[in-house]
Amino acid sequence: MAYDLIGDIHGHADTLEALLEKLGYSRQSGIYQHPSRQVIYLGDFVDTGPHQRRTIDIVRPMVESGSALAVMGNHEFNAMAYATPATAGGHLRPRDEKNTNQHSAFLSDYIADSEEYHDVIDWFRTLPMWLDLGDIRVIHACWDREIIGELSDHYDGQVMTKELLTQASTKGNWEYNVVETLLKGKEIPLPAGHHIIDRYGTQRHHIRIRWWDRQETTYRGKFLGSKSWETHIPDDPIDQDHEIMYGHDEPPVFLGHYW
Repeated sequence: MAYDLIGDIHGHADTLEALLEKLGYSRQSGIYQHPSRQVIYLGDFVDTGPHQRRTIDIVRPMVESGSALAVMGNHEFNAMAYATPATAGGHLRPRDEKNTNQHSAFLSDYIADSEEYHDVIDWFRTLPMWLDLGDIRVIHACWDREIIGELSDHYDGQVMTKELLTQASTKGNWEYNVVETLLKGKEIPLPAGHHIIDRYGTQRHHIRIRWWDRQETTYRGKFLGSKSWETHIPDDPIDQDHEIMYGHDEPPVFLGHYW
């Protein structure tokens, strides 16, 4: 099988349709299909862009018909946690001002707690966190064989069960750290006194790193993110080994997430 791998769409349905048509996909019975290839979507279908509903209406029928495969992104995980009540009250992802603003584009197209809202959330639950297709591997942010194995041993493979969603939404749980790594990437703490401000205005004391890169040894060299933040990151050597081994003899692994 030949694949077309498409990264984070984030509600930009116009761009997605133009790309599919350029790649030779055409609508048949309302579903984009190709005579000899299959799309693999790398997650993050929602938030940010102007056409949340249209994006889902393009992607979901492709996946359900077999015209495409897809993995879950951190924004689908966040949407599920935002929609799921917590045992102690509230929701697994608090519906505070910050989280609601980050999720506002999706909520503008799907009224929270409506029937169609929960129907889309239930579809998100069916998305695997990774795909191992033999000749290639696909995950949203970080392929770590050890924690993938640990997750598979304790839960139902690569699918986000309700129990896993609950445990992965609570800081301090090992499930939280595992899902954070797989769906958001490997992060390390900055030295004391250093931080960056993200695009939402949040002060962050951890940075995402090039987890596959064993050549870079400083915080600035290992940093994976906006160039505008680099001057705020020290060029000091990292005093621990944070890389994740991925062998040259392993199948190519495809990632989304990193803009």
